[in-house]
Amino acid sequence: MKGKVWKYGDHVNTDVIIPGRYLDDYDVKNMAKHAMEDLDPRFAKDVAYGDIIVAGRNFGCGSSREQAPLALKHAGVGAVVATSFARIFYRNAINIGLPVIEFDATGMFEKGDVALINMEKGVIINETSGRTSRFEPLPAFLLEILKEGGLVPHSAKRFR
Repeated sequence: MKGKVWKYGDHVNTDVIIPGRYLDDYDVKNMAKHAMEDLDPRFAKDVAYGDIIVAGRNFGCGSSREQAPLALKHAGVGAVVATSFARIFYRNAINIGLPVIEFDATGMFEKGDVALINMEKGVIINETSGRTSRFEPLPAFLLEILKEGGLVPHSAKRFR
């Protein structure tokens, strides 16, 4: 996957990923219009399909709302690379088909750089600077879930 980088710091919580005032609208396309709104008002307007979020520690902390990864995915985010994730956000992201990579890339990217990620090989490249790093790839079964669009489509395929 390849995309422009959106860079954020530590402890980006689910309340800023999708503010609670939008949770009564169950249309994910409408929620996506408000993704990251309280942290970065330009995000939902300017994010492009495949863009990549690079963040620090504890991304997705706070409440366990699965609307947070859904809003990011439907806004067009191709992956989230963070130093660490809140466990429930991490698993919710995989379950809905949003790739998450636990790797400290904060020193490798600036906002607007172009990132190229190979999930299977565990390689991340900053195409803007030419810098390359390796990360521990996800286990094969999680990569399969992501490739199939999330846990529900994966399960439907397996149990037909």
